[in-house]
Amino acid sequence: MDLNNFYNNVTQTVDSNQSGRLTLVMRQVFLKMTLGLIVSALAAMFAATSGVYLNFLSAHTGVIWILFLLEIGLVLAISGAINKLSSTAASLLFYLFAVVNGLALTPIFYIYTASSIFKTFFISAGVFGAMTIYGYFTTKDLTRIGTFLIMALFGLIIVSIANFFFHSSALEFGISAAGVLIFIGLTAWDTQRIKQMALYTPDESLGKVATIGALNLYLDFINLFIYLLRLLGNRN
Repeated sequence: MDLNNFYNNVTQTVDSNQSGRLTLVMRQVFLKMTLGLIVSALAAMFAATSGVYLNFLSAHTGVIWILFLLEIGLVLAISGAINKLSSTAASLLFYLFAVVNGLALTPIFYIYTASSIFKTFFISAGVFGAMTIYGYFTTKDLTRIGTFLIMALFGLIIVSIANFFFHSSALEFGISAAGVLIFIGLTAWDTQRIKQMALYTPDESLGKVATIGALNLYLDFINLFIYLLRLLGNRN
């Protein structure tokens, strides 16, 4: 037996299996993420045209904060209990999160013009797509960059809370610009992380990887969109 040929054949088979696994998982990730965005968009548009919901929001302004807290709870539940949840349960929680986020985003239809919302959405989609491609194909390890971006994100949250009281327009602009840069970087980092998880996760858990990957990229896209909208959006 020619050992060199045998080794090459085995290597090619392994590479082929890994390539097939990556393709399958990434397809599921982007499919779930896209469905999540569609669910959020439908929920937001339904709520924006519902007189009952809008009247309820006007009479109970604290509901938006409750929705935000519910979002945080769902993200923590999915991320923290992903190993204990079934793939179906994790997916259902993800789509529930998408509905809640859509309801929470309803006010943007009254703050910004429809044309600027759609324009910003397509810009966000282009930037997001470019960074996912980079994160998937780059051979550079983005771990260190990702760690720095997570720390920067915590700093951004703290500054945003502070500006809630100061109402500084200059600081608001800086927060929005920093948010765009942070989530551009996180998109590439999360894509690389999902790729690595797909390679080393057991087959029976790949559905969960697809869900947690879809959640991470969904959050990256939504936040990128919101910060870009704050920079580029025309207000009503």
